[in-house]
Amino acid sequence: MPSLKYHLVAFVLRHTRKKAFASAEGLHARIRKVRPREDHRPPAKVAQRLDITEREVAGFPVYEAKPKGKAAAQRILYIHGGAFCFQMTPHHWNLVAELAERTDAHVTVPIYPLAPEHGLPAVEAMMIEVYREVLGNGEPVAVMGDSAGGTMALALTMTAAKEGWPLPDRLVLISPGIDMTLRNPKVRDYARVDPWLDIPGGTEAMRLYGGDIALDDWRISPLYGDLSILPPMLVFCGTHDILYPDAVLFIDKVRALGKTVDLAIGERMFHVWPLIDMPEARPARDRMVAFLTA
Repeated sequence: MPSLKYHLVAFVLRHTRKKAFASAEGLHARIRKVRPREDHRPPAKVAQRLDITEREVAGFPVYEAKPKGKAAAQRILYIHGGAFCFQMTPHHWNLVAELAERTDAHVTVPIYPLAPEHGLPAVEAMMIEVYREVLGNGEPVAVMGDSAGGTMALALTMTAAKEGWPLPDRLVLISPGIDMTLRNPKVRDYARVDPWLDIPGGTEAMRLYGGDIALDDWRISPLYGDLSILPPMLVFCGTHDILYPDAVLFIDKVRALGKTVDLAIGERMFHVWPLIDMPEARPARDRMVAFLTA
């Protein structure tokens, strides 16, 4: 049975985030309300745990986080989620800190431009530069992303394959957006039990991000890209997430191509549950560590 903390978080989500994604107007209201007070900087407790430096790429911050007093044994590029409209959060930073410490990793964390002020071309330009810097040394690199960050991790990998650039050693995707047209009929069924996401607000977020680019473009919906080039993957998705049915479809297509992919299903779990401080997140994080250190 889900924990008490799970039920509390789901209750709060249903009465806050769900309303934001229930309509285009709700999403815009949420952007106006929370964006002015969002802070992408690492919380003080995280900054004390890690060695963190900050630089700029294309005018936007990029953090380099390393375990204190240790030589990094591997490299991770972590791309945060937020429907391309919302900022890096302490939840993301806590996961970054845990992964850096438990896997002895140097983690690169780009703070990419957000919609509606910036769209896909600006985000893509900045993230391609970061990607090429991180993967340009020929060392193994894991690319990770949650939600929209998972979408971007897949799109960057497909772009790299198309351009002949180095590919990640592996991908870790947490509740990724796979088909952001959201036209799979099963999505409506899952919207009824999802305490966080909904179709109208999700579609509006993708419209703000993509602009005139069609939602079935592989840069927005990686399901329609070249799946044959993907490296080994670990994918997390909960059964109370509107993105779940397309994640399963994606996994089936990738496996049919003979690729290595592991789907970690969170029964009754909501969107990006491994980021949340609750008992159900612990096995998921352990599984990430095992995958990254295998």
